[in-house]
Amino acid sequence: MGMVGGGRGAFIGAVHRMAAALDGDIELVCGAFSSDPVKSKASGEDFYLDPSRVYGSYTEMIEKEKQLPDDVRMDFVSIVTPNHVHFGPAKMALENGFHVVCDKPLSFNLDEALQLQQLVEKSGLIFALTHNYTGYPMVKQARDMVAKGDLGEIRKIVVEYPQGWLSTKLEDSEQKQASWRTDPSRSGIAGAMGDIGTHAENLAEYISGLKIKELCADLSVMVPGRLLDDDGNVLLHFDNGARGILFASQISVGEENNLRIRIYGTKAGLEWHQQEPNSLVVRPLEGPMCIIRTGVGDLSAAAQAHTRLPSGHPEGYLEAFANIYRNFAKCVQARLDGKEPDPLYQDFPTVNDGVRGMQFISKVVESSKSDQKWISFD
Repeated sequence: MGMVGGGRGAFIGAVHRMAAALDGDIELVCGAFSSDPVKSKASGEDFYLDPSRVYGSYTEMIEKEKQLPDDVRMDFVSIVTPNHVHFGPAKMALENGFHVVCDKPLSFNLDEALQLQQLVEKSGLIFALTHNYTGYPMVKQARDMVAKGDLGEIRKIVVEYPQGWLSTKLEDSEQKQASWRTDPSRSGIAGAMGDIGTHAENLAEYISGLKIKELCADLSVMVPGRLLDDDGNVLLHFDNGARGILFASQISVGEENNLRIRIYGTKAGLEWHQQEPNSLVVRPLEGPMCIIRTGVGDLSAAAQAHTRLPSGHPEGYLEAFANIYRNFAKCVQARLDGKEPDPLYQDFPTVNDGVRGMQFISKVVESSKSDQKWISFD
């Protein structure tokens, strides 16, 4: 793995490195860890890398790595920068034959996302997007139960993602995470909806197997002087006729990272909380409520394949992230070996999910600004 971004002081870069290393399938061999070459070099020292493979820019990294022998150079690029620096390294990596893992959202705007989608299709390279919540075993159990018809026909989806960390104008304190996420020049056209609303959208479509058909959105800026939305509510129509509600908020005082989804069908409903990820609540139309636990009982093949520890040992955020990296690595290794990867390992978000996310951001902002009630998600 070669990494773009994620140097000293970066939260998400450390998460990616830990997740990638968890199974021993991936080795960090090079990187351009900062737009500041001096900081990039210092970060490379922190990671005990060969100084000759710590680069001052992603262009230098890709150009020089491409010149190395096949058995030495990086096999893929992991991009862990703010949103406005996703497109450049992803595009250049794909154009030079390198597979890509990219943090979400996919790009700065929808046009960039569509260009990357075309490049992936043209190159045939493997592209993973780290919508990490899809990596949890109980999320996969929920998806498989819906696909089997255990819930019957899906009628309603309620997904919410409240946080409270931006309840004040934290960006004025030069806090790094707040400063770029609230800056339109680095984050894009949306704030909370782009940062965490896309996670809610992706989770709803991943578990239900449905696609959003149209939406009606109301975005707000609750903290005076903030430039991007920090709270939003969206009504959803899905392609099977189901109705949905999605809200994302970063001004919900007291909330930590409370991503939660409820799906209701004609036979049963289910509920999953990110802050209690090892439990899946199922409520049938007839009979008692039951709680399905990670690692316990007759779970789906996907849930079992993505469970790492014996029951009762908590699995969480890093393991979910690691499941995406492991699956991606298995697919890259199969490609290198000229083999077809196990379908269980082909289960990770792709560039197509990234395009859906950027389309969601675009349509939500369009709807919120429009007098028209419903906007087609086309």
